[in-house]
Amino acid sequence: MYKHVIFDLDGTLLNTIDDLADTGNHVCTLHGWPTHTVDAFKLMVGNGIPKLVERFAPQGTSQEMLDQAYQEFMDWYGVHKEDKTAPYAGMPEVAKALREAGVSIAVLSNKADVMAGPVVEHYYPGIFPVVQGALPGLPTKPDPTLLYKLMERLGATQEDTLFVGDSNVDIRTAKNGGLTGCGVLWGFRSREELEAAGADVIVSTPQELQDLILKP
Repeated sequence: MYKHVIFDLDGTLLNTIDDLADTGNHVCTLHGWPTHTVDAFKLMVGNGIPKLVERFAPQGTSQEMLDQAYQEFMDWYGVHKEDKTAPYAGMPEVAKALREAGVSIAVLSNKADVMAGPVVEHYYPGIFPVVQGALPGLPTKPDPTLLYKLMERLGATQEDTLFVGDSNVDIRTAKNGGLTGCGVLWGFRSREELEAAGADVIVSTPQELQDLILKP
C-alpha cells in the first residue's frame, strides 16, 4: 500500500475539457482566429494556461497578443470554469476511500495555484488537504520543482509515493521526481501516449486504481 498518492487534476480528478475548450474558442472568436474541436484541445492542455493559449493561437502570434489572450482566457474561465466541469464517475468515492484507509492524498496541477485549490475544494469538499498549483516564477510539470515542494509538505519519500495522471506530462513528472507513475485511461490522452512516456502501470477504472493503491 502506498502511504502517499499525488493526483493530477484536469483529466484525472475532473473532466474540465469542455469548459477549457469553450473558453479557448471564446478567445479565438474574439480575435477572429480559427476555433478548435474538443478533441484538439485534449492534445493542447497539460502544460498550463500560458502554453495552452500559445497552442490555440495562430502560429506567429506576437507575445503581446498572447499576453492579451491569456488575460482574456483567465477572465472568461474564472466565470465559466464550472459550467460543464464535473468529477469523473467513481473518483470522489475512491478519494474518500483512500482517506479513510489512512492514505495521504494531494493534488499537483499546472493550473494556477490561486485557482487550483478552490476548484478542488468545490468538487471534492474536505477531501484533499493539500493542493499545489502553478506558482509565478517556478517551472511547471513535468519539471519536479513543485512536486518536491509538495512532497516536502506531505513528508513523502520517493519509495512510498505514487503519482497518478492522464498524460505524458504526468508520467514524465513522476519519472523526473523518482516516483512510480500510474496512468489513467479515463482522461484526455491515450494508452499509447502513456506507454510511450514510460508509465509504470496503467489503470482503466477508478476502482482498479483504488485496488492498486490499497493492495498490501
